[in-house]
Amino acid sequence: MKEKRFSFFEKYHFELKHLIVLLFILVLFLLSVSFVHKSSIQNLLIKTQDWYQQDSAERMANLSATSLELLLETTKTSEQSNDHEKQEIIQAFNIILNQPLLQHSVNEICILVLDKGNVIPIAEGKYLYEYFFNHAASSVPILQNDRVIELFNDLKSEIIRDESIHTIREGKEIFHVFVPFVPRGEMVGVLYIKNSPDFTFITREIISSFDETAIIFAALILLGLLAMFYISSYTVKERDEAQQQLFLEHEKNIMEKIDHQKEALFAKRIYHTHHKAEKIMGFIKEDLRILTDNNIESVRYRVNKYANFVSRVIYDMKWYDPPLQTIRNPIFNTNLNEVIRFLLDNLFLRLSDKSASFSFKLELDENLPCVNISEFVVWEIIEPLLQNCIDHAGKSQILITIKTIYSPENQVSEIIISDNGEGIEAELLEANENGVKKIFHENITTKENSKNSGYGCYLSYEIARERCGWKLDAENLESGGCRFIITF
Repeated sequence: MKEKRFSFFEKYHFELKHLIVLLFILVLFLLSVSFVHKSSIQNLLIKTQDWYQQDSAERMANLSATSLELLLETTKTSEQSNDHEKQEIIQAFNIILNQPLLQHSVNEICILVLDKGNVIPIAEGKYLYEYFFNHAASSVPILQNDRVIELFNDLKSEIIRDESIHTIREGKEIFHVFVPFVPRGEMVGVLYIKNSPDFTFITREIISSFDETAIIFAALILLGLLAMFYISSYTVKERDEAQQQLFLEHEKNIMEKIDHQKEALFAKRIYHTHHKAEKIMGFIKEDLRILTDNNIESVRYRVNKYANFVSRVIYDMKWYDPPLQTIRNPIFNTNLNEVIRFLLDNLFLRLSDKSASFSFKLELDENLPCVNISEFVVWEIIEPLLQNCIDHAGKSQILITIKTIYSPENQVSEIIISDNGEGIEAELLEANENGVKKIFHENITTKENSKNSGYGCYLSYEIARERCGWKLDAENLESGGCRFIITF
């Protein structure tokens, strides 16, 4: 059971790039989580700070208002008999009013009293004494604080109705606090404090502590991942070396197998062209037997062509892929019409035992331009196609039509080889994913019990497409038979 568990993981091969990607993803996740966590904490601290700033400002204002109310309630007018006692009360008022100003966050404090519909701001103890004990509202100087009076007028009806603390926030840090001032149970106004508390230093300290913790945590994770990387690299090192040797051995075996396959296919192709060379050699011998003074020029011309073709076949036996310059070269100036005529007159029509079963019809365009292709390479393209028409027509009398067409407007030439036979099977005209029809595949034939067939059309297609850069296609005719179209 344990071996099965480990065998499940052995099929996965981890390399350096996989571990680097894993490390990058983990670090990215860590940074993302840290950023989200930091943002959440910062939002929480900001909301907490806002609430605490307002709460502290209201508590301070409420404490000052309560102190003044208690002082007024415990002070009796009958006891105010001399200036000394009067000064003590004024001093007590000043202490209560000035004590909050000692804090950096408090900017302004005063009492707003309502007198006959008017709002009177009082910020000093003596004026507060005159107002409450001597009822001398006219002696209180009018403070130029229109902003505070305007804010109070906006809240006056709500404060009188609810007798509760109201706070107006200006910006992010300034709080205008209005506390109902109710000495002896009667509301006479409000205590106003302008407060701007600042607790950002607490937020900064918490965030900096969190950043330090996140950095330490990230460093520990990074060190752990590096340690895991080192251990895993050391652990799989021997396995990688063994796999590398296995891959090299496997590659070597595959290359040997490919070489054997190439040799086998090459041998079959040599066999396919060998019988052509044998046939040509028979023609050469026959021409030498009939050589006379009268036909010496024509025989010499044919034998020279035959010998060059045989030498070409022998040359092809040396190379699996012959050099390109031996196929396409500016020194070649091949007349395709002449090549076609020579093949018909001196190759196919010389077969006396079969020539009675087929005939040729030529429709050659004399304007067809010459090509820079070896004429014997052209032989290797056209000859298998003609032989295919003869072998697979399926009729006793076969008419093979060879037509050459040149279009000067499009600079395109065509060689069309057609017959009046039974045509090509539909299965052989199906194209694969590369657009190559099955008839042009290797070792495809309709002959029965034939081990060395199926190379004619394949060789024509490979030579035309790969070596000459031409196009070769096959199709059936509506009137019967088929045709091969060479376009270049």
